[in-house]
Amino acid sequence: MTSRAAPGPRPFETLSLEHSSTVDRVVEELRRALFDGEVQAGTPLREIALADAMGVSRSTIREALGVLVADGLATREPNRGVHVTELDPQAVHDVCAARAVLEVAGVRRWPVAADAARDQCREAVQAFSEVARGGASPSALTAAHLGIHRSFVGLTESTRLVALAESLTNEIRLALARVDRIRRNAVDQVHSHAHLLDLLETGEVEAAADQLAHHLADAESSMMTALRLRP
Repeated sequence: MTSRAAPGPRPFETLSLEHSSTVDRVVEELRRALFDGEVQAGTPLREIALADAMGVSRSTIREALGVLVADGLATREPNRGVHVTELDPQAVHDVCAARAVLEVAGVRRWPVAADAARDQCREAVQAFSEVARGGASPSALTAAHLGIHRSFVGLTESTRLVALAESLTNEIRLALARVDRIRRNAVDQVHSHAHLLDLLETGEVEAAADQLAHHLADAESSMMTALRLRP
């Protein structure tokens, strides 16, 4: 008698919902799986498989996938369906260049920014520190990390620039999450961002701008490396 090999893991078996029929909850769970690395770039997002895994209707999955497509986390192609977005190096470079312009401009406005905008930077750094030291999931770490960079753009006090920064971040968030998982250096990142904030608090604005530019360049390099690595 020949023995059969044990079946491999089923697609999407790590996905789950406690009470599951709303589109928002499905979107939240899919985002978590993407950012935690449970579902990789290029993975087809099949309606039937997802509906079975999450215990919801195909129409709910269809709506949720539409949200992911709108966010840039998934891509819909004719005759191929929907799959997790795959980033190309040129797109990453373009987004990183744009992020640098927005964030550095924000940091340079620290001396004239409103107290509320500066408080958001302080609160974002504190929140990242608490998440990093609390053993949070990769998706939570990435969200807190990005919160700091969003607060830097917030120093411009321009809702349009903040919205632009949000859309740019959505394009590369999967790559950022992969970098955070590979590095596993959240505590070091906390120290780096806290030091940048200290420079701003002591009036060393140009030094802070230079450190931020270096940080973003390093992030771009890390993302380029991550895109070349096979999961």
